[in-house]
Amino acid sequence: MKPRSNSTRDSRFKPQGATGFVLLLLAFGMFSPSLTPTSQAAEARWWRGNLHTHSLWSDGNDYPEMIASWYKDNGYHFLALSDHNVFQTGQRWSEIKKNSGGEAAFERYLRHFGSEWVETKTEDGKQLVRLKPFAEFRTLVEERDQFLMIPGEEITDRYLSAPIHMNFSNISQPIQPQGGKNIVDIMKRNVAAVAKQREETGQPMMIHLNHPNFGWGITAEELMQVSGEKFFEVYNGHPTVNDPGDATHASTERVWDIILTWRLGILNTGPIYGLATDDSHDYHAIAPTKSNTGRGWVMVKTPHLTAENIILALEAGDFYASSGVELADIRREAGVLTVKIATTPGVSYRTEFIGTKKDFDSANQPVKNRAGEKLRVTHRYSDEVGEVLATAEGHTAAYRFTGDEIYVRAKITSSKAKANAVHKNERESAWTQPFF
Repeated sequence: MKPRSNSTRDSRFKPQGATGFVLLLLAFGMFSPSLTPTSQAAEARWWRGNLHTHSLWSDGNDYPEMIASWYKDNGYHFLALSDHNVFQTGQRWSEIKKNSGGEAAFERYLRHFGSEWVETKTEDGKQLVRLKPFAEFRTLVEERDQFLMIPGEEITDRYLSAPIHMNFSNISQPIQPQGGKNIVDIMKRNVAAVAKQREETGQPMMIHLNHPNFGWGITAEELMQVSGEKFFEVYNGHPTVNDPGDATHASTERVWDIILTWRLGILNTGPIYGLATDDSHDYHAIAPTKSNTGRGWVMVKTPHLTAENIILALEAGDFYASSGVELADIRREAGVLTVKIATTPGVSYRTEFIGTKKDFDSANQPVKNRAGEKLRVTHRYSDEVGEVLATAEGHTAAYRFTGDEIYVRAKITSSKAKANAVHKNERESAWTQPFF
């Protein structure tokens, strides 16, 4: 499969040369003609969003309206609240003194929205506050072409001691954890449940694997078998999810390269795309030890700020993940992948083009403990899997394909320290999706 441009969903959004490209895609069965009339009318742009967020409906410590308002006020365009095994619907009353936000969070909530919006009552001497459902609070914050709420849920499953958390975005109805006979089976069952709901409703929706290194829950070998799972979190802003790995466990970036190499080069089951998210729970105390807002997000390129457009663009790979670096453009033309960075004065940038070549060494070995027993962790692979193929300094970086790459992705790292970072010596970064 030829690498596709990440600068727009495809060339039909460009003012010149769109017709020929659409005809080419039609010839290869890669384009849906039903999208042509409306898609050509608008130019694609970047939208910033977070797909992994928690509120008082599960284990977050603030009210949905307060959380959404923070994201809207801080330059985001879309947000999914993904509470554990629940969608924000129905009647839910919470005791103010005992919920995780406590009285301080309630007072801030009341000051911000006023008594005409905030609903309280007293039962058995306890003061309760009503947690507004999604259908209500979205009306308070949504604004056309400015801010969008996407209905979401974190399907929170597990196998023995391994947590298996999968985010379900643009849901119609919540899905309960499907369970299964092993980790791969559980992931496949949850993916299938989302696919079934999508087929039944006709509504675009997606599922992505959260924080594979949380509790060292998922290995690269397990995730690569779930061909229906097209997304995972390469960056998660929660301080306990172990993105960098350790001496025994592979980092999430290493996991990404292993899966890309095997799925594109051996299994022929398609790519997996990398997301960045906050996984925010804590909205009051700001510290590296807290799961705060503003650490990781996706920038999606599509013409319209609708849930359908966002999901379809994500599925097309027309987005990048970021922890601070902003990109002006990403495109592949005439065999060259070019990344243009929206620079900040006084900040330098280094771009690494990372990929695996077709003749790579595929040998890999399981990790063993001192007793020689195999551990359920990602295997050790050759350095030829996910190697740095080229580097560039400055605000523009280009890589010319040689034709022997299985895939190439770009990672851009700035000299600017990440604010409120959870990892030592962390710098603001961005990750493009793989070109293959």
